[in-house]
Amino acid sequence: MLSTAVRLADRGGLESLSMRKLAVALRVEAMSLYHHVASRDDLLDGMVERIVSEIEAPEPGAPWKDAMRRRAVSAHAVLRRHPWATVLLVSRINVGPAMLHYINATVGCLLQAGFSYALTDRAWNALDCHIYGFTLQEQHFPVDPEDYASAARSFLPMLSPEEHPYMREIAEKVADGSHDGRMDFGFGLELILDGLERLLGAPRAG
Repeated sequence: MLSTAVRLADRGGLESLSMRKLAVALRVEAMSLYHHVASRDDLLDGMVERIVSEIEAPEPGAPWKDAMRRRAVSAHAVLRRHPWATVLLVSRINVGPAMLHYINATVGCLLQAGFSYALTDRAWNALDCHIYGFTLQEQHFPVDPEDYASAARSFLPMLSPEEHPYMREIAEKVADGSHDGRMDFGFGLELILDGLERLLGAPRAG
C-alpha cells in the first residue's frame, strides 16, 4: 500500500493522493484501507518513513566528514526522486522507526567524532537546513537550468550598467555561457563540513 501511495505522489504530487484514488490504484474499497492506516495523516507518516528508509544513514565508526557527506548527497538524491517529500519532512513530527534510526545514527556519528552535544545538534540542523532548503529551491526555481542563458539575456535590458553593474556583469556571463549559473549542492555542503571541521579542532572554553 505504501509503495503504491508513494508512486501516486511521485507522479502527481500530494494533491493527487487521496484515499479514494489509492483504493482505485489498489483495486480495493476505500474503506478497507482503514484497516491498515487510521487516516490520511497516518498514511503520510508511513510514506515519510518509506522515504527516510531510502536515505543512507551513517554507519557506526565511519569517519564523520565522509559519513555526513554521503548522508547529505543520499538525502538530496532521494528527495529529488520524491519531490513531494521534502515539505512533509520539514512540516511534520516524524517518530517512526526509520526516522529514529536515521537521526540516532547521525547524532551518534557526530558525538563519536568528538563534537559536543550542543555542537552536534547545531551541526545536524545546519546540514539538514542545507539539504531541505537547497532541494526546495531547486524544485521550485522558476527557470529550468537549460534556460538560464536565455533568461539572463532577457534580464539584461533591466540591468543598468550604472545602477546595477555587478548584477549585469554576472548576467552577461550567464548569457554568453562563460558561467553556467547553476546551483551547486556540493559547494554549500563542503562549506558547512569544512566549517564544522574547524570547530571540532578549535579549543573549547573552560
